[in-house]
Amino acid sequence: MQRIDWVVVSLRVLLVLVFIGLLVAQLMSLPGEFSQMARENPDAGVVPWLLLTFAILEVLCFQIVIVCTWRLLTLVRSDRIFSDKSFVWVDVIMWTVAAAWLVLAAVSATLIGIIYFTPELRDPGTPILLTGMTLIGAVVVLVVVVLRALLRQATVLRSDLEEVI
Repeated sequence: MQRIDWVVVSLRVLLVLVFIGLLVAQLMSLPGEFSQMARENPDAGVVPWLLLTFAILEVLCFQIVIVCTWRLLTLVRSDRIFSDKSFVWVDVIMWTVAAAWLVLAAVSATLIGIIYFTPELRDPGTPILLTGMTLIGAVVVLVVVVLRALLRQATVLRSDLEEVI
């Protein structure tokens, strides 16, 4: 087996394990945790349900990225990664990461607003953390966009090289 095959197989095993873990979290752990939070703190209002919705949507985005990565690994293994087929999966990853970031930004803004307008909750730590997470998420989105552009350039270069040969 070639060296890249070992990497692809190892990555696929890890992707399956992560996907199963995310599925368990999405269906069992997260709903239980946030419903317990709502029961223990009835004054929390809509916040536990907002966080549950956020968590499930973010996990769903991760699952979509895992599926797309699996498909890209299939193209890598068959040496067709520098083809137009790969852009379908890369585009889905890019838009999914962007959607996850938008959800993160919206929930962060909502929570920062709740913290700011509730005097007994005013603490600069959580808004700073949420802002930092949102900025890091924006960096991830932009890195994925740059990587897509690099894939486009490599695909063009490979097709030019194939024409010459």
